[in-house]
Amino acid sequence: MIDLGIGSRVQHPGYGDGVVINVKRHSVLITFMNHGTKEIPLEYDGLSILDKVEPDADLVSLWDIEQTLVKVIKEYVDYPEKVELGNKWTGGKVILQPADAALTVKEIPIESLFRKIVLIRDRMRTLEQRVNSNDKLEDEEKINLQQYITKVYGSLTTFNVLFKNAEDQFRGEKGKE
Repeated sequence: MIDLGIGSRVQHPGYGDGVVINVKRHSVLITFMNHGTKEIPLEYDGLSILDKVEPDADLVSLWDIEQTLVKVIKEYVDYPEKVELGNKWTGGKVILQPADAALTVKEIPIESLFRKIVLIRDRMRTLEQRVNSNDKLEDEEKINLQQYITKVYGSLTTFNVLFKNAEDQFRGEKGKE
């Protein structure tokens, strides 16, 4: 079992000399001189230790820090998450056909419409978070605003057919948990 701290110098039988750059729960990241960075399981027993640095007792990996930062950014910033369009809609178009035949038909790539729908969804979620965390609003006001937000979500459920993943879809009053 590998028990090394960041900065330990090691030698791998296939990759040669390297330095431990990160320690994870089940593996270590080692940058090797001629083979770049490799992830080696902690159970691997083929490493020769050239210069050992003791592991830090209060270890937090860069991956843990990155995941925490991503969570904070998503929670407090208007940061759109990646939402996928359903496969059957990719490359499609929305056709707006006026009742008057003398008027021009408008065609919109479905991806453009979908991006705008996702932006609406993300901004509604941000609005919902801000309403719920606002300490100047009374509880009754928060409930009233939340009911309007839920109704907006319900009005947008028509577009759920476009989403690849069900967890990304809009949910109105009936879909509330």
